[in-house]
Amino acid sequence: MSRIRVLALALVTAAATVVTPAPPAAAAGATLTVDVSRPFRPVTHAATGGLYGLAENSRPADSTLLPIKVNSLTQPAPGVGQRPNGQPPGGDSLLIAPQADRVGAGQYIRMPDIYPNFPYRWVSWNDWLAKVDTMVRARLNATTVTNVLGWELWNEPDYTWDTAAAGDFNEGWVRTYRAVRALDQQTPIVGPSTAVYSRSWMRAFLIRARDTGTLPDIICWHELINPDRIASDVADYRNLEASLGISPRRISINEYAAPAEVDVPGRVASYVAKLERAGVESAHRAFWYEYGTMNGLVVNNNQPTGTWWLYKWYGDMAGNMVTTTPGGQTGLDGFAAYDPTRRIVNVVFGDEAGTNTIELTGLQALGSSVRVTLLSTPSRGRFTAVTAPTTVSTSTRTVSGGRLSVSVPNMSATSAYQLVVEPASGVPAYQQRYEAENASVFRALRLTSSSASAGGYVGRIDNSGTPRTDSYVDFIVNVPEARTYTMTIGYANGTGATATQGLAYNGGAWRTVSYPPTAGWGQFGATISTTVDLRAGYNVIRLAKGSPYFAGGTGYAELDYIQLT
Repeated sequence: MSRIRVLALALVTAAATVVTPAPPAAAAGATLTVDVSRPFRPVTHAATGGLYGLAENSRPADSTLLPIKVNSLTQPAPGVGQRPNGQPPGGDSLLIAPQADRVGAGQYIRMPDIYPNFPYRWVSWNDWLAKVDTMVRARLNATTVTNVLGWELWNEPDYTWDTAAAGDFNEGWVRTYRAVRALDQQTPIVGPSTAVYSRSWMRAFLIRARDTGTLPDIICWHELINPDRIASDVADYRNLEASLGISPRRISINEYAAPAEVDVPGRVASYVAKLERAGVESAHRAFWYEYGTMNGLVVNNNQPTGTWWLYKWYGDMAGNMVTTTPGGQTGLDGFAAYDPTRRIVNVVFGDEAGTNTIELTGLQALGSSVRVTLLSTPSRGRFTAVTAPTTVSTSTRTVSGGRLSVSVPNMSATSAYQLVVEPASGVPAYQQRYEAENASVFRALRLTSSSASAGGYVGRIDNSGTPRTDSYVDFIVNVPEARTYTMTIGYANGTGATATQGLAYNGGAWRTVSYPPTAGWGQFGATISTTVDLRAGYNVIRLAKGSPYFAGGTGYAELDYIQLT
């Protein structure tokens, strides 16, 4: 039986609701409000991820991954046995790691994918614990793999765990957690990764994990029914967590969207909007069909599908996510960002038909005259290449009191739309400033400061010496021509002495950059400059305290931004 059929049946049982999503809303006249003056977190492209998104031999091509700024992935365990939908085993986390690293993506390792069948067929505790030992040791021996974000101990235990043979899952979690921690005390642990969010199920799990000292570092469950319950599920979890005296955990929804939704750009826009507003750390497109395609975003290994363009628009976002308010949890919804360095507002929306309205407020910084560009991308499935989005309209509009109302006629509920608003006087020909908090951040923290560019920076870049804890920041940049660029780095160094970090780009040789001391931590304005030789198009620039093939930096420095000129 295919994974689609098996999981659909389980979801029906677990949630008492049919997996097939409700028909797209058809009523016209909905409004989505975008308040540019209300940022709520930095752009991290949190929902640009995929389950089994990559396969060995660089599938799909890097050229399709860099523009969408892949946040993270869930990949099978080392020595994968899983045969998804009858395909041969693939996507081994250690084998795809070099490509994920090239495009700035982290990954969770899904441990039960060591088994070939889905649902997993339990053998015995001796068998499972031996497999856990083998998987963890394989990862520990992979000393150049540094992008592993966590161990996912099991997958969808609310219907794949064999209680009759293996005993209670919560006790099984404790045994497995302790087996992993006996070998690896540093890599975060992810779970319980249920197929649906259930308060009673989660409560029992959390109590047992709390009482045994085995709480996951990252809480995970799946949203595979429809996007409408995301907000209430996350809010309920946060209330539950607080009621049990558990400190706030990071949240990953590492599978989202049902089979009938995952390739529909309009529907996906609603998922991303709700995941962003909920504040999840990461979210991954669900796997339903074939691996190595970013779950239907890429066809023929290097061609974009219609849904890819939605993620490309998402990938183009910089600065801060800003508040969007839909009319309700169903129908028209979208997500938006504002880049204050270029004064660009980028809104992506969909899941509604007819003529609808985008109401923008807080536009004072753009001036009284703006250029408005509206694009669309169609729902043509996972096997049809869409070479470019369609330009619906371009116009010059007047902003009054920081407000602008844009009517969007003849919307298709299955298509996604992008609205770009920028000063009529023009913006820079290419993005020059890249905020550190928008980059791929490994084992460091995104923090805020009133003196930081766009209000955010990355600190606690403290670790070196082991690929499980190395601290570094990967900037994915896009430049118009191949040449030598001056790279200015905004930073803070409160140590009182010169600090150093490693600099490398596109996997090339390392060199050291030095940061003289500044006024203090979180106090920005100081810069240093160096040069980088970049190719035309996308490049990945790494600044590291620690990283494979780099001996390690000295002292400590915080990163505000890089600027390329």
